[in-house]
Amino acid sequence: MPRGTLEVVLISAKGLEDNDFLSSIDPYVILTYRAQEHKSNVQEGAGSNPQWNETFLFTVSDSTSELNLKIMEKDNYNNDDNIGEVTIPLEAVFEEGRLPESVYKLVKDEEYCGEIKVVLTFTPERNEEQGYNEEEESGGWKESASEF
Repeated sequence: MPRGTLEVVLISAKGLEDNDFLSSIDPYVILTYRAQEHKSNVQEGAGSNPQWNETFLFTVSDSTSELNLKIMEKDNYNNDDNIGEVTIPLEAVFEEGRLPESVYKLVKDEEYCGEIKVVLTFTPERNEEQGYNEEEESGGWKESASEF
């Protein structure tokens, strides 16, 4: 069971359907890992090829092995629209530690609707990686606590 930090660098998207009638779409991304959720900045007027270059951190503490990315269009008058999404399996990044810049296909209603580019890095918890004893790292707090 992996424990540590998952870093997601959201780079860009391309080929998004620009369905705004009077202007270019204003896309943003909702990134979800288990109950943890982050939201990117809205790229106002970016149209079908937005650039983000934003970094997000997730705490990994169990065997959940999927990251969901959902691209939304900010809509000032109605509810925001879902442009497309992808579920990225994380087993490879847990094993390798880092996946280079990769492109994933976005899907909506089982149809291709663009691509999203991300870099994934997993940093294991230090005590799991180096095998140190937590009690030793605490500076002997158990002995000093028993004196009171």
